Amino acid sequence: MMQSIQILSPPKPRISTIIFMLIFAESALSQGTADVFDKYSSVGQLGMTVTNFGVLGNGWNRINGRILPSCQYKQHTENLREQVEHFSYAGLWIGGIVNGERRVSTAIVDGVFESGQEGFELVATSGMEIKSSISSTSQDSMAQYYSPYAVSHQDLITDFKDYGENTLDNFGIPNHTPLGISIHLEAYAWNFTFADAFVLLNYTFTNESEETIENIYSGIWTDASVANMNYTSRYEPGGGFTWYDNLDGFDRSVDGAGFNRDIGYQYDLDGDDGWAESYIGLKVLGSTVRRPYLRTNYNQWVWTTSTNTDYPDFGMPLNDSERYKQLSTTVRRGSGEGYTEAGYPSNANSWLFMVSAGPLGTVPMTADSSKWQLPPGESVNIIFATVAARWHGGGEDSHARRANLHINGDWAQRAYDGEDKNRNNKLDEDEDIDFDGEIDRYILPAPPPVPDVTVDVGDEKVTVFWANNAEAFIDPVSRQKDFEGYRIYGARKTAGDEMAEFTLLAEFDRADSAYRHIGYNSGFDAVRIKNQYGAPDSVEINGRYYHYSFTNNDVKNGWLNYYAVTAYDRGDPQANLGSLESSYYSNRIYVYPGSKTATNEWTAEPGVYPNPYRGQAVWEGYGNRERMIWFTNLPRMAEIRIFTLAGDLVDVIQHDSPNYAGADIENIDQHKSPSFGGGEHAWDLITEHDQALASGLYLFTVQNQDEKSSSFGKIKEGKFLIIK
Repeated sequence: MMQSIQILSPPKPRISTIIFMLIFAESALSQGTADVFDKYSSVGQLGMTVTNFGVLGNGWNRINGRILPSCQYKQHTENLREQVEHFSYAGLWIGGIVNGERRVSTAIVDGVFESGQEGFELVATSGMEIKSSISSTSQDSMAQYYSPYAVSHQDLITDFKDYGENTLDNFGIPNHTPLGISIHLEAYAWNFTFADAFVLLNYTFTNESEETIENIYSGIWTDASVANMNYTSRYEPGGGFTWYDNLDGFDRSVDGAGFNRDIGYQYDLDGDDGWAESYIGLKVLGSTVRRPYLRTNYNQWVWTTSTNTDYPDFGMPLNDSERYKQLSTTVRRGSGEGYTEAGYPSNANSWLFMVSAGPLGTVPMTADSSKWQLPPGESVNIIFATVAARWHGGGEDSHARRANLHINGDWAQRAYDGEDKNRNNKLDEDEDIDFDGEIDRYILPAPPPVPDVTVDVGDEKVTVFWANNAEAFIDPVSRQKDFEGYRIYGARKTAGDEMAEFTLLAEFDRADSAYRHIGYNSGFDAVRIKNQYGAPDSVEINGRYYHYSFTNNDVKNGWLNYYAVTAYDRGDPQANLGSLESSYYSNRIYVYPGSKTATNEWTAEPGVYPNPYRGQAVWEGYGNRERMIWFTNLPRMAEIRIFTLAGDLVDVIQHDSPNYAGADIENIDQHKSPSFGGGEHAWDLITEHDQALASGLYLFTVQNQDEKSSSFGKIKEGKFLIIK
């Protein structure tokens, strides 16, 4: 992926070098525990890599053959303009004072190239455990990780530490004096449409040493770069994006509802012509030490720039003493030329930023609780949120343009704040420490779960089936069954709004006089599956039962399409909540409409489309291997042979309808797991000798190899024309 990034002077070190040295080779310091670097928050729209050695992000590198999201929002979208990445790497910093000495342990710092260097100071002590509160959604892979103890739709759980064989062992890393702490991380993500733009990072620090640690501060170092890899052709020299056109800022404010809004953020200065109109933000949600004793701090600096002549207060810390100072204090704002109205640098560059908080501990050292201790064996907790958001409107950066960032951050705060079991939302302000005794953390109002969905793909039509599993759902806040209706979505059908991804195909809701203001009160008869007597019934498909169906006709064969079904509720007026809808990304099914298979009599003549093939079809990509034509009207099992007019064999294709997934060509994305009619097979115009097909007229044969068919062994012929 590095060839798609435009490097400007002065150059950043190659991230591919960093990832190779730090990740692809198992760290010798991890004492036998394998480094995990291929797990990311996949349920929501914010896809962020989480490792078991304190680093977040993956540097936009290809891992196990795929480019996984580093910190991408939105990750579940077909709209290329919205597929924005936000940082290459981020990582945990934690500092404290031991016997008067400032010590800081870091997961990553500017310019780290290989394990064993100063700055790469946290090592894995466990793998990565996954838990999910999703239990029975047929289209959601998280169901395999269901646990009644899961906090969110996807929990990523791991452990690491800052020392080796004992709490004094620094692995031989230069200038690293361990604090002697173990770190437990739980990352939480949800797929709710109102809560899919953030990932919570719940860190617990345990003092494993024999020394008391004073005034612990912790922060997230972030090598941010808000940019879109689809911006300009990544296949051309200079294509992709640049690191050096970003600006940072920090909002310190409290809204009328009392939400903490201390949030550091970065954005692309000009939005790259609409391809990077997104914010990345970091905020501290809470800790064992409660506010006002817990204070949020903010710092920023240019990559590997310790002495900044333009902005002398905004420099990179070089040692533990300087790093602790930045963790425990907020950078001084500037004023006048070269600064934004908020007091931060206004010159775009490769800015890093860090949001930190403290002091942390379990024992207050002073009457005003401004200093804290963490004695040996005790633990302290802090929770960060990584938040992303699209710009709200255009124009220059402003509080108004950051409205979506604030809304998403407020939902992250609400997730952490949870629910008072005694219905008293105001906590005792005299309490110094909150041990969660009467607070249920991470409780969000929830729409009904996404319905279980499957599809039947046919010739120019797709039938969507879904189950009634959403109808029995009890909202965790209102404690009521508040299901109201269903919405069926398909791919965008019009060219009016290029940012729109779905088209609402149909909507059905309860014929309920008490809630006539929600939906159309249409009832479900039009989509309900009924038996021969007209009573509600179900249909069994692949071992699951479905209660509703909707058919979308006149769908073009051979084109990638998709469908989703959502469930929505009637809202909660007492909580000032409108109707909530489940995520249409969670059960989206991709399809390639086309002819179905013929298992018995093979009557239809096989064909090819588009025929003639002229230069390049609209559905194709840039490369020679991203071309595609379709053979149609195939039996369930078949062998396709392609010949030149002279009779030379060009290629042989084996069609196995039950197992066909388009795996033999690049133009079909296997990770979307598309469904097919079964009677078609795509071909990339590449010969069996790995050469691109030349212009000309070609012949083909299709032999029926379905032993269950009465026409087993029969061969039919056809021809097609290639014009380049």
